[in-house]
Amino acid sequence: MKSVLLIGLGRFGRHAARKLDQLNHHVMAIDKDDKLVDAVLPYVTNAQIGDATNEEFLSSLGIRNFDVCIVAIGDDFQSSLEITSLLKELGAQKVVSRAARDVQAKFLLQNGADQVIYPEKLLANWTAIKHSGDHIINFIDIDDSHAIFEIAVPDSWDGKTIADLDIRNKYNLNIMAFKHGRTMTVNMNSETRFAKGDIILVIGEIKDVQKCFRAK
Repeated sequence: MKSVLLIGLGRFGRHAARKLDQLNHHVMAIDKDDKLVDAVLPYVTNAQIGDATNEEFLSSLGIRNFDVCIVAIGDDFQSSLEITSLLKELGAQKVVSRAARDVQAKFLLQNGADQVIYPEKLLANWTAIKHSGDHIINFIDIDDSHAIFEIAVPDSWDGKTIADLDIRNKYNLNIMAFKHGRTMTVNMNSETRFAKGDIILVIGEIKDVQKCFRAK
């Protein structure tokens, strides 16, 4: 459980607040718009109406006490840049800032951001990869070319074992775990048998996953 300062409660900020609440983190939410603050009250530990570009206001929040500060402002880059810089000056442990373009990311990183996120770019990449192959449910990037995929077992795998499929040799993919019904199994061997409806976790290069589970 972490203590999170979330600045900016537009659509991205509100989605972040809901997800952080689901993950049981303590969230302090900040925005200048009282209506936006009211909208996230059910999902956050605390919330304040205020201008985060004001150093005195920001300092009053006790920045050093937060494990991570998220600057989720998307429509005012100048404010995002100022807040990012102020957070670091006030001793923030980790600052994650939102960017819309590469040039914004460059300036944010130069002015104190520890990490920059591109919501639109991430969503575009996720959509492109997810729909580039059949059966892909979700995935987590490891780097630019590798990921962990959650995949629905193809009908053609029904009744077959890991040895029968031999996807490690054929596609350079490793099956990390599989879920049958509500049971997750991580201890597998060559005789582990799959059934229709199973879910598997696969790690490997994105291009190899696309080949193995290519759209027909």
